[in-house]
Amino acid sequence: MRVDRVFTRSIVGVPESCDLRDAAAMMHKYHVGALLVTGDEPHDTTVVGFVTDRDIVVQAVAMDISPREITVGDVMTPVVATIGESADLYEALEMMRSAGIRRLVVTDDENRISGFLSLDDLVDGLAAEFASLSGIIKTERAREVAQFEEMKAAA
Repeated sequence: MRVDRVFTRSIVGVPESCDLRDAAAMMHKYHVGALLVTGDEPHDTTVVGFVTDRDIVVQAVAMDISPREITVGDVMTPVVATIGESADLYEALEMMRSAGIRRLVVTDDENRISGFLSLDDLVDGLAAEFASLSGIIKTERAREVAQFEEMKAAA
């Protein structure tokens, strides 16, 4: 299965100077767990990283720092890994494992950002593949049982 079948296409961006309270409010409003972080200049679309709900909790709330006193730029993860939409899920899984990260930035054929691939997205995609394999086994088993019953009835 390919990345383009499972990644999250919702992209919400914030500037580096956005405080964590406002970033969390945006995550809530748009129902996302990560925000793309851009430069601070007006209309700056240069991606400098991303911030996750986990970043906010682990690096601010757990340290008892007010979310109004710390910015997204202080806790964000620089964009360290990207993957193409047409890449295989196993390639994405290996990238995450080797880099020790839970999200990849997904790019299209022109290298434009088109979304995020999270560990949750990967689990969902791989679970669907395993469900298909399980379905094959169940169908084969049912076919064998039916053949056995037919042979038994004919004997």
